[in-house]
Amino acid sequence: MTRSQRNHIDLPTLIVVLTLMVLSLGVVYSASSTWAMEKFGESNRLLNLHALKVLLGLVALFFGMTIDYKKYRKLTKPAVIAAIGFLVITMVLGGEVKGAARWLRFGGLSFQPSEFAKFALLFHLCTLISTKGEMIKDFKKGFLPMMIWIGSVAGLVLLQPNFSTGSMIILISLVMLFISRARFSHLLGTAAAALPLLVVVAITRPHVMQRINSFLDGNSGGGQNYQLWQGIIGFGNGGIFGVGPGESKQRDFFLPESYGDFVFSIVGEEYGFIGTMFFLALFLFLMLRGFKIAKFARDEFGRLLAIGITSLIILYALVNAGVTLGILPTTGLPMPFVSYGGSSLLFTAYAVGVLLNISAQTDMHPRAAKVPEPATPGMALEDKTVKVY
Repeated sequence: MTRSQRNHIDLPTLIVVLTLMVLSLGVVYSASSTWAMEKFGESNRLLNLHALKVLLGLVALFFGMTIDYKKYRKLTKPAVIAAIGFLVITMVLGGEVKGAARWLRFGGLSFQPSEFAKFALLFHLCTLISTKGEMIKDFKKGFLPMMIWIGSVAGLVLLQPNFSTGSMIILISLVMLFISRARFSHLLGTAAAALPLLVVVAITRPHVMQRINSFLDGNSGGGQNYQLWQGIIGFGNGGIFGVGPGESKQRDFFLPESYGDFVFSIVGEEYGFIGTMFFLALFLFLMLRGFKIAKFARDEFGRLLAIGITSLIILYALVNAGVTLGILPTTGLPMPFVSYGGSSLLFTAYAVGVLLNISAQTDMHPRAAKVPEPATPGMALEDKTVKVY
């Protein structure tokens, strides 16, 4: 098979992602209908907006499938530079939401640069790691240049302030460096240096400290813990089998913004323990397929991209589930493909498209093709269907 020839994409991965996106329509509608009716006078207002974003996500996914992932190697540096530029502009001109400048607005459209930045950085790290090879073990020539990129992106996100996303960028970056067999001493030193920085950011941002203190306190009263405890009540109401689709009580102004970061609580209430396990099983299956794609990838860049994209999606899902269950402090990170949102859904869907493009260039699902056998004297050509690799 020539390098440009592709096999089939990994259909199980595509089916799982499409399933999550379709299920999100019902969940977001149920979670937002009461609030939308009160605010806009129509219960399906947010559903319509979310459906449009899901449609755009599907377009992004299939567009990502069509581009040869190897072409990104030349584009990752300009992309991460552009991401840094967007982050700087956001700090100066960005619209504030709950005291944080995280959005760039263009007329009626809004764009969250941190969502673009985390994927741009991930792609650039994969390029650098695959290019440097064993040189990554050299602190000055290999490790330090990558830390400069990581620090630039994560630092600007933390300054917005967006503590949760900035922390996740640092975490996924360290995961990628660990996978690339960077020296453990370098990783340990970086973690030791990053921890005081995160502490300083947390101390200087009152809302971050309030969330941490409320989580450690565990008080079920008002304030920062109100949303968390209302989410936990939703899981309790659901029991084993749930109260049924559209029958949530917490969405009726008990659980604030239940269609966003706490949408998993509505899943737990309406579909119960069985429903939450089904959603988590979908993410588990996605993780297994993503790592299998990485195993069969034809080059180091594809392998690293597949691991990075898969790890980022799964980490976000686990953190979101942990927050809604009260295991982790409130972070504001969405449930991938399920929470109401635009920038996160769009860029995550595109990243899955890249993952599927990688799978199409592995030998996981070879195409069937008819290849003629060599002609011999006195015999006619006979076509045989074979798998082309």
